[in-house]
Amino acid sequence: MGFRPLHDRVLVKRLEGEEKTKGGIIIPDTAKEKPQEGEIISVGPGGRDESGKLTPLDVKAGDKVLFGKWSGTEVKIDGKDLLIMKESDILGIIG
Repeated sequence: MGFRPLHDRVLVKRLEGEEKTKGGIIIPDTAKEKPQEGEIISVGPGGRDESGKLTPLDVKAGDKVLFGKWSGTEVKIDGKDLLIMKESDILGIIG
């Protein structure tokens, strides 16, 4: 993939939500909530502090993360639906 985020931004692929409820009811695409979990595809080099020193990010490619419902900007790169967000939009790393 020919995309590298800048500064403290990360590129995230949403992980697919459940197709049906625990009771077995299939949820149509129009009623599904967008998942708030994703996998980091690519990370920027980091942000700069007030003195200009580079501060590396705490996440790396391959990490599974949890992020806010309205976080990030949806983009399509190489035909894939992805999100670009700041590291501060990430709530935590899963497992």
